[in-house]
Amino acid sequence: MSTTPPEPPGVSLVRVAPGSFASTPLPPSLAPLRPPAPRKGLSRVRLGQWFSAGGLVMALLLLAAVILSALAFQGNNQARDTLIDQVDPAALQQFQITSALDEQDTAIRTFVRSRRRGDLAAYREAVTAESQAIATMRRLLVGVSGAEEAQVRLERATAATAAWRTRFAVPLAAGARLTPAHNEDGRLLFREAGAANSATQRALTELHRTYDGQLRDKARTLYVSLAFTGVVIVVVAIGMVILIRRTVLRPVARLTDQVRAVSQGDFAHPLRISGPAELAELAGIVDSMRHRIVQEWRATSEARQIAAEQAAELRRSNAELEQFAYVASHDLQEPLRKVASFCQMIERRYGDQLDDRGRRYIEFAVDGSKRMQALINDLLTLSRVGRSQRVEQEVDLNRALARAMDDLEHAIDETGAQVTADDLPTVTGDRTLLALLFQNLVGNAIKFHGEDPPLVRIAVGRSEEDDDGPDMWEFSCTDNGIGIDPKYAERIFLIFQRLHPQDTYTGTGIGLAMCKKIVEYHGGRIWLDPGHEGPGTTFRWTLPAQRAAATGRATTDVTEGDGTADE
Repeated sequence: MSTTPPEPPGVSLVRVAPGSFASTPLPPSLAPLRPPAPRKGLSRVRLGQWFSAGGLVMALLLLAAVILSALAFQGNNQARDTLIDQVDPAALQQFQITSALDEQDTAIRTFVRSRRRGDLAAYREAVTAESQAIATMRRLLVGVSGAEEAQVRLERATAATAAWRTRFAVPLAAGARLTPAHNEDGRLLFREAGAANSATQRALTELHRTYDGQLRDKARTLYVSLAFTGVVIVVVAIGMVILIRRTVLRPVARLTDQVRAVSQGDFAHPLRISGPAELAELAGIVDSMRHRIVQEWRATSEARQIAAEQAAELRRSNAELEQFAYVASHDLQEPLRKVASFCQMIERRYGDQLDDRGRRYIEFAVDGSKRMQALINDLLTLSRVGRSQRVEQEVDLNRALARAMDDLEHAIDETGAQVTADDLPTVTGDRTLLALLFQNLVGNAIKFHGEDPPLVRIAVGRSEEDDDGPDMWEFSCTDNGIGIDPKYAERIFLIFQRLHPQDTYTGTGIGLAMCKKIVEYHGGRIWLDPGHEGPGTTFRWTLPAQRAAATGRATTDVTEGDGTADE
C-alpha cells in the first residue's frame, strides 16, 4: 500500500508514474502594494518633476550659451573666409598685374631691338596674363564690404595701363620705330601706370588690415563665448550632481543598506526610505519581492529535497533496468538458441522423412530464431550507447574505418564492393562506438545496392555551420545504391523503421537509430542529404574537431591490402 507524501506549501505534486512525482513550484500570491503615505511640502514633488524643472532651467542657460557661441563662431568664419578666400587672393592678383606690366614693357622693348617673333609672343602672353588677373581680381572683390576704394583704384590702374599700351606698346608691336620722343612718352605713361597699380596695392593692403582686425575681434568674441559656455556647462553639471545626489543617490544608498541587510540573512528586515515618491514606491516593490523570495526559497528547498529523492530513485531504477537487460538478454537468447539447435537437429536426423514443405518450415523457424537473436543483440548494443562510463580518448578514424572493414570483409567480397575514403582526422571519443558507426553506415551502403557492384565513398571536410558554434568535422558516406526518398529523412532514424520487406533486404531496423545515438553521444548530428544527385544516397554527420587536428585530402582505397587506410 503506497501513500502520497503531503504537498509542501507553494508546491504542486503531479504524479507521472507509479511511485514517482514531479514537483511544480507555484508562485506565491503577492498582496497588493499599499499606497504611500501622504507627504507634505517639497516631498510631494515627484522625481520626474524635480528633474523636469531643473533640466528646463539648465537647458535654457545652455541654449543661450550655445546660441552666443554659434553666432560668434559664424562671424569668425565669415571674417576668415572673406580674408582668406577674397582679400588675400585679390592682393595676389594685384602682384601678378604689376608683374605682367613689367613683362610687357621688357618684352616690347626687346622686340624693338631684336625683331624676333618670340619676344612679340612673350609680350602678348603678358597682356593675356594681365587681363586674366584683372578679371579674377574684379570677381574676388565683388560683395566684399569696404572694397570700393580698391575697386576704384583697380579701374584707374587698368585705364592707365591701357593708355600706355595704346600709345606706346601697340604701335611698336605693329612694327613702328622707337623714336626718342616716343620712348620718353612711353616711360612717362609707364610710370603713371605703375603709380596707379601701387595705389591699388595700398588700397588692398588697407583692406587686408581692416579684415584682419575684424577677424581678431571675432576670435576674441568667440573665445569669450566659449568660455561662457564652459562656465555654463560646469554650472549645469554641478547643479545636476547636486540634484541627483539629493533626490537619487542618498535615498538609493539608504535603500541599498537595507537591501544588503536582507541579503546577509536578515529576511525580517523591513525596507523603508524617505525621499521622492518613486523611490518610496520602489522600496515597497522591493519589500514585496523580499517576501516572495522568502516564500519561494522555502518552496524551492522542499522541492529540491523531493528532486534529490527522485534522482536517487531514478538511479536505482536505472541500475535495476541495466541488470534486467543483461539478464533478459541471456534468458531470451538461450531459448532461441535451443529452438534453432533442435530445429537443425530435426532437419539433420529426420530430413529424409520430411517433404519440401516441412523442411521449409524448419528453415523458417531457424531463420526466425537467428533474426530474433540479432534483434536482441542490436537492442542491447543500442541500450549500452551512452549508458556506460564515457571514455575520452583520441581515435584515429582511419583505423576505426579499417576495423569496420574487417567486420564487413565477407559482405565486401560477396558483393564486389569498393570502399574509398579521404584521409580521416583524429577525434576524441569512444573507439568501439565510432567503429560501429562506420560499420553500420558502410554496411547499409553495401546491403542496399542495385544491380552494379556497390561503390562507397567516405569524405570529410570542415563544417560550414555557425562560426559561433564549436569547431566541427563534417563527414559524408555516399553510395550508388537504391537510394532513399527524402520524405523518409526523419523516419529512417527511428528504431524498428524499415522501408523494405524482410524478404527483400534483411535487417532489424535498428542500424540508423544506433548511428544517430552514437553521433549525438559524441556531440554531433547526422542527417540524410536531400541535395544528393544521381543514384544512391548520401548520409552526412558531424563530430567535434580537436584544436590541433589536421587532415589531408589524399584518397585511399580501404578495401585493399590489410584493410587499413594509408597514412
